[in-house]
Amino acid sequence: MSKIQEVATAVERGKSKKVAGLVQEALDSGSTAPEILNAMIDSMTVVGDKFTKNEIFVPEMLVAARAMQKGVEVLKPLLVGENAVSAGKMIMGTVAGDLHDIGKNLVIMMLESAGFEVIDLGVDVPAEKFIQALEENPDVKIVGASALLTTTMPALKETVKALNEYPGRDKIKVMVGGAPITQEFADEIGADAYTEDAASAAQVAKKLASLVSVPA
Repeated sequence: MSKIQEVATAVERGKSKKVAGLVQEALDSGSTAPEILNAMIDSMTVVGDKFTKNEIFVPEMLVAARAMQKGVEVLKPLLVGENAVSAGKMIMGTVAGDLHDIGKNLVIMMLESAGFEVIDLGVDVPAEKFIQALEENPDVKIVGASALLTTTMPALKETVKALNEYPGRDKIKVMVGGAPITQEFADEIGADAYTEDAASAAQVAKKLASLVSVPA
């Protein structure tokens, strides 16, 4: 097994304590930082697929995402200036009145694993705060908003409405998700995309980001 394969296997199995050392060994043996990063992203794709098929559950997925983060920490200094490290900048938050953050945090882990820089607004985020974050970060490509309760679905609708009225709306994509949210609801409120789990959120975000051109 090559050093890169050892890294990929360690990430997939959630071996957080071993990943950093294995990444360093892979670098020492001649692998490049982008090669190692891509191998880890592939591993997280496998983990995401297993999660989608109910072969593994949230705890296993979190463990794998944490393992990948340990590897990314070693690679970050080497990836500065390399296109491989950044898929773009994204804003994430749970809408006003909703204090759930486990789902959001899992999505953020998957997004960071896929190369996104994520601005986490936290929970109970009013629509105005999403807009303010956009104004402060003109290079953001995607805004993700989640609602985990049926009672906070109206707040998600308000948030998307505010984003849709934002002057730079044509330069961003809006993603929504959360337990009670459906594709139909996402279409109804005017979001660009809906995903039902963290794994597909990262995949969809990468596709959306490739469609957005960021101002220089």
